Amino acid sequence: MTYRNRGARRERGRGPVGLVLALLLALVLPAAAQTSTNAPVAEVDGEAITAVEVEKAIGAPLNRLEQQIYELKRQRLDALITERLLAREAAKRGVSVQVLLDAEVAGKADGVTDQEIETAYQAQKAHVKGDEATVRAQIEAELKSQKLAARRQVFLRSLRSETRVIVNLQAPPIFRADVSTDGAPSKGSGTAPVTIVEFQDFHCPFCERVQPTLAQLVGRYGERIKLVYRDFPIDQLHPQARKAHEAARCAGGQGKFWRYHDVLFAKPKKSSPDDLKTYARDAGLDMNVFERCVNNATYRAAVQSDIEEGIRLGVTGTPTFFINGRLLSGAQPVERFVSLIEEELTRAR
Repeated sequence: MTYRNRGARRERGRGPVGLVLALLLALVLPAAAQTSTNAPVAEVDGEAITAVEVEKAIGAPLNRLEQQIYELKRQRLDALITERLLAREAAKRGVSVQVLLDAEVAGKADGVTDQEIETAYQAQKAHVKGDEATVRAQIEAELKSQKLAARRQVFLRSLRSETRVIVNLQAPPIFRADVSTDGAPSKGSGTAPVTIVEFQDFHCPFCERVQPTLAQLVGRYGERIKLVYRDFPIDQLHPQARKAHEAARCAGGQGKFWRYHDVLFAKPKKSSPDDLKTYARDAGLDMNVFERCVNNATYRAAVQSDIEEGIRLGVTGTPTFFINGRLLSGAQPVERFVSLIEEELTRAR
């Protein structure tokens, strides 16, 4: 994921800073929850600023921190449940937990076959270094580890199915950002139950990487989803990208935004006047109209407006998506998009 702040690192929610923020938020949220959203939290010459105004401005980053806290709690809760299940089963059999795991996991995991090693080796040999014997030994160890993990999950599921386990930990409420789509390039039905607003940078490698995923989603869901494109060129990282965004808007003025969009992601990340004109010819644009639009910076203000909107919504890097207002950051695998889209389709029904 490309970030607006040059020094920013990808947020994984597991580093020291993420943990400190999560712990601080855990202390702050209970007090914040007691504050009425309509209650004034400050006044300027008698004019009130309400809690809802504050929360609207920081909703997306606040929700990310809430989700981090929930995930930390859920992971620890799952570990405690697992420990309890194993301890109970070991006590029932009169053995230690380790003996239980040796019998039910190590003793019952499928073995690694020569054919599995061969298949994995052929798939990896062009990308790994080292002599063949060492690589095959590493592959065998990795496959064995995977099979042990799979067997452990099967065993734990069987224990859980035989035990009454009730989880009362509540996930944080779903936050939905108010994302404008007015005047933005889009494709799909205007009545689609799911709208995916994408903030992207044409020179961002992660944005390029996610394009096949978006194509898969369009092919899978058809008229049930609508894609809306918002500009978020990151000048600090990609100083030429902004001109590409303005050019794409000019292509949109001729009804060919998405064609130019595809060309930009397919071609080298260059935005000199000659490059932009070459891409315009590839997209089949009227060159006189296109050049006049680009030279006059017709869409400079529109691109800047998108950037400001993204900042207001808490966008810090590209690609960033809002699926019916629900934030999803980064070039995520298609399964992550599908999960959220299915939830939204169920909600719509």
